[in-house]
Amino acid sequence: MTTGQLMSTTNVPARLIIAIGGNATHPENISGSSAEQKDIARQTAEALLPLALLDTELIITHGNGPVVGKILMRQALTRDRIPPMSLDICVAHSQGGIAYLLMQALENALREADSQRHVACLLTQVEVDPDDPAFRNPTKFVGPFFDKDQSEAVGRELGWTMKQDGARGFRHVVPSPIPKHICDISLIEALSKRGTVVIAGGGGGIPVVRGPRGVRHGIDAVIDKDLTTQHMAKVLGVGTIMLLTAVPKVAVHFGTPQQRLLDRVSLAEIKRYHAEGHFPPGSMGPKIEAAIRFLEGGGTHVVIAQLADAVAALRGETGTHIVVEETAPQ
Repeated sequence: MTTGQLMSTTNVPARLIIAIGGNATHPENISGSSAEQKDIARQTAEALLPLALLDTELIITHGNGPVVGKILMRQALTRDRIPPMSLDICVAHSQGGIAYLLMQALENALREADSQRHVACLLTQVEVDPDDPAFRNPTKFVGPFFDKDQSEAVGRELGWTMKQDGARGFRHVVPSPIPKHICDISLIEALSKRGTVVIAGGGGGIPVVRGPRGVRHGIDAVIDKDLTTQHMAKVLGVGTIMLLTAVPKVAVHFGTPQQRLLDRVSLAEIKRYHAEGHFPPGSMGPKIEAAIRFLEGGGTHVVIAQLADAVAALRGETGTHIVVEETAPQ
């Protein structure tokens, strides 16, 4: 697929923000070695390369759930010998490591395609409200899965809050407050406007709170990267966001004989499906919530699709497309 073919078959937006799920950079079926992570980053770069070759201003955000979970587990196993880091620093570690691999892989892919476009990653702080209800009700899943007995033992030993994540087992949950302000967003905008592909807001951003005189300090939480993505897009006035995940389309009645995939759906329809409980908090729920917030805040188009289908989804050939206006029933 050439850039020209992509340009001729779609109304490419002038500005685009893409959110990549944590499993796109660290899927569950790898051990997590450096070699594996570099290979996954290379595959991700290949999937995004046709978009990076366009003249579109491009900003990429990414998840960090599997990685920050492993950092926490690593700390737990060595806590008697090495003082553990606070969760905000763990998020910063995961943000920097993942962004480095993506930046290098994407820039390498661009050079192999004879493009001199630059890729930059910005360590991104995101302000949250210290009184956010999320701190009283942790819901953000991080790290590996455990069966019920393992979960109870790990929870007792490490003092972790454990909850069931669908049918796959139990996982550690941490607070996930709503993003209020993306620090240094003017730098993200300046770089993207000069043609740099910007990787920012990784893992939802490093959670911080601001005190008197603008002084910030970190807080133990993990912000949902899709909510940060939509907030970033609203602040920058970007009309289209892509939320890339592990499934090709959004489904209602998921996992039942009545399961139905959604192609193009209106804001009113997706809000109705959300109210009916079709999108669990631990899976598709945050993406749908982010899409609703974005469109209600002035956005025009949300695409939810698989990473491998990014180009086809932008052309409108696949994925779920959520728009403001009413559409015919599916």
